[in-house]
Amino acid sequence: MNINKMLENMMQYFTEAFTRIFGPSTDEYPEVGVQPFEGEPNAVKPDEA
Repeated sequence: MNINKMLENMMQYFTEAFTRIFGPSTDEYPEVGVQPFEGEPNAVKPDEA
């Protein structure tokens, strides 16, 4: 009986992992597209100028 429960728990573990990996994405990022750069560029090193 204990082996059956252990196998059942193991199958549930792998099934849940498979579902998380191959299921639909749950990311809730806004769909805003590409954002323009609005910062200041890094200073140019003297040897590169």
